[in-house]
Amino acid sequence: MKLVIQIPCLNEAATLPLVLASIPQQIDGISEIIVLIIDDGSRDATVAVAKSLGVTHFVHHNRTQGLGRSFRDGVTAALQLGADIVINTDGDNQYPQEKIGDLVRPILDGEADIVIADRQTHKIAHFSATKKLLQRVGSKVVSVAAGTDLPDAPSGFRAYSKESLLRLNPTSRFSYTMETIIQAGNKGLAIASVPVTTNPKLRESRLFSSTWEHVYKSGVTIVRAYVMYKPYIIFGWLGGLLFVAGLVPFARFIYLSFQDHSTSGHIQSLLIGSLLMTSAFLCLVLNIIADLIRINRTLIEDNLELTKRSQFKK
Repeated sequence: MKLVIQIPCLNEAATLPLVLASIPQQIDGISEIIVLIIDDGSRDATVAVAKSLGVTHFVHHNRTQGLGRSFRDGVTAALQLGADIVINTDGDNQYPQEKIGDLVRPILDGEADIVIADRQTHKIAHFSATKKLLQRVGSKVVSVAAGTDLPDAPSGFRAYSKESLLRLNPTSRFSYTMETIIQAGNKGLAIASVPVTTNPKLRESRLFSSTWEHVYKSGVTIVRAYVMYKPYIIFGWLGGLLFVAGLVPFARFIYLSFQDHSTSGHIQSLLIGSLLMTSAFLCLVLNIIADLIRINRTLIEDNLELTKRSQFKK
């Protein structure tokens, strides 16, 4: 079994040596370990440092493309190298690389297709109470969308089997973490979680400038994934709520008309009710269209899977 450890990097010359030094040299059940650096437009000595420490496999971006694109390009390169399992970690030394063996074990034992490290965020000192709460809520929302139960869905320290990577097709440029979980759950892939303890914080995140930016971008990714795979949850519930809300002004119009024995003074209720009912109907139409797009996407992804199996077959 060949393991490729991919490390997306953006100006990580200072911390990358710590990451590389802590990567295990041997893991039971793994015959070969390859380190792959995805240089996402670094302007410091990241690549030179990696080369000086023995890394020979790189993916280079001339300009910063984002974590999502870095993940996809890294996966493509890893599969070209013949990876049976791909580990994704970070270049900022947030994650304990010595736990890589624990991450790959459920895959080696045939118990999971994807394994995600649970950072146990409630124990992380530099996480604010708000961030811990938002992390729990976000993980719950993603778990519901994926039909699984994950305590730390945003964690970027994770292992993927080759089979899972052939079937996943993330599109987000911001981050792949939420989207791949929702895709995996809807494709029937088994997802496991392994608790880890993170290393002390060495720098601020470069993925987002604030917690609320992270919440916004993650929310957009989650909603998009819902629309792609479970459009009835978005449009069905919204349409249902608008329909029920539309009944209220109609009921008001009927009630007041009987009270006054006249309909001339309550036209506004009819207008509001009609507007809400029209919106509910539009949600129904959007739900049908989104479902047809979902079916078409499934067919396209099936073709992509066949193409990737042909491209990356041993």
